[in-house]
Amino acid sequence: MDYTTTDLSGSLGTMDANSIYAIVLGSLWIALVIALIFYVYNALVLVAIAKKTNTQNPWLAWIPFANLYLMTQIAKVPWWTFLVVFLSWIPFVGALAVLAVVTWWWWKISEARQRPGWWALLMLIPGVNLVMMGLLAWTEK
Repeated sequence: MDYTTTDLSGSLGTMDANSIYAIVLGSLWIALVIALIFYVYNALVLVAIAKKTNTQNPWLAWIPFANLYLMTQIAKVPWWTFLVVFLSWIPFVGALAVLAVVTWWWWKISEARQRPGWWALLMLIPGVNLVMMGLLAWTEK
């Protein structure tokens, strides 16, 4: 038996490797655009809610991490609770802690907008959360 090594890089043609590269790069660009759309939507929601609750500095919604501080101000919870974000570095337990605190913030934000606090539980459902954020931001009451 002949146990010679073969070059696996030669098994993919130049066209195939370029196609894979283009697909990966295109997918990254699409993900970036989608993430940017969600970021802008979230910022617009927080600005609208901050204005309706007479919270100072609604422009903080556009700055990463400062938008979390703004959420604490809208919810009227201690400012230092936004430090829970750093718990997300702890596997599993940290993610649950962040999820619990952010849900609590949305509960308080819902109440600040004279809506039922349980609306915050709907924020846990992907897609529905976008609708709920819009309702909190752009409906009257």
